[in-house]
Amino acid sequence: MMARRADVAMPRGRVAVLHGGSSAEREVSLRSGAMVLAALRACGVDAIGFDPSLRPLGDLLDERVAVAFNVLHGRPGEDGTVQGALDLLGVPYTGSGVLASALAMDKWRTKLLWRAAGIPTPEFAVLDAATDFAAVVARLGLPIMVKPANEGSSIGMSKVTAAADLEPAWRHAASHDRLVIAERFVQGIELTAAILDGEPLPLIRLETPRDFYDYEAKYSATDTRYVLPCGLVPGEEAVIQKAALAAFDLLGCHGWGRVDLMLDQSGQPFFLEVNTAPGMTDHSLVPMAARHAGIEFGELCLRILAAADRGR
Repeated sequence: MMARRADVAMPRGRVAVLHGGSSAEREVSLRSGAMVLAALRACGVDAIGFDPSLRPLGDLLDERVAVAFNVLHGRPGEDGTVQGALDLLGVPYTGSGVLASALAMDKWRTKLLWRAAGIPTPEFAVLDAATDFAAVVARLGLPIMVKPANEGSSIGMSKVTAAADLEPAWRHAASHDRLVIAERFVQGIELTAAILDGEPLPLIRLETPRDFYDYEAKYSATDTRYVLPCGLVPGEEAVIQKAALAAFDLLGCHGWGRVDLMLDQSGQPFFLEVNTAPGMTDHSLVPMAARHAGIEFGELCLRILAAADRGR
């Protein structure tokens, strides 16, 4: 378990909490930003809120911002676009850089890299208007998860249990993103591994009575269960944590993030995706895992800030 550090250095200068934005995850990002902003101010940090959908990023220079705390979820705040702009402005920022952010946002390319490196990920197929949907069902089997490749928070995602529903699920996902993937459903335990400054936090087991851990289960449902400790014996948990960190590092991710995975009925992990700017709301998983490791929310925010631009 990660050791608690109460002596985290305070940031020098003003911090801009980037939140809101223009993606489908705007409302969640606003909630994340409000919590981070309040925590930083409670720690004595000179922090301001900054919504790039309302102000140009160049205003960060006018505000004399020393570092940006990025909790913009989804595009363009999590796909490398904002990261590239901040690089051009010379403003340090939390989380991963341009390449890692772009790769992690794209679930298809993430899976291609993982598969090439031998990191287990569920079998998948790209869907488009020319797809032979019956052939995809025959190859992947049912159920199938259908996902926009470049969205988060389960937006546009469907669990397909009947072959006739695959094409409508593709059309629904395609309304959110031109690139859509179908993924073999892994029956088993859903886990998430938060990463903080090169170390994995305790795993969280997710349980929901819904078909899958969808948007409502993540942000508003009262019947979602977060099992922490996750129920694995320490040795098994440590093996999965190490594998999650390897999956995170392979994409070049930095600072903090979250790796989502399924553990099948034989105990084999299958990695699903990486979030490089995870939620920081009262329902969010990274703060939950950090708290279990003895790191309260304010310290978590300071530790994320302390890693900004270090070694990226």
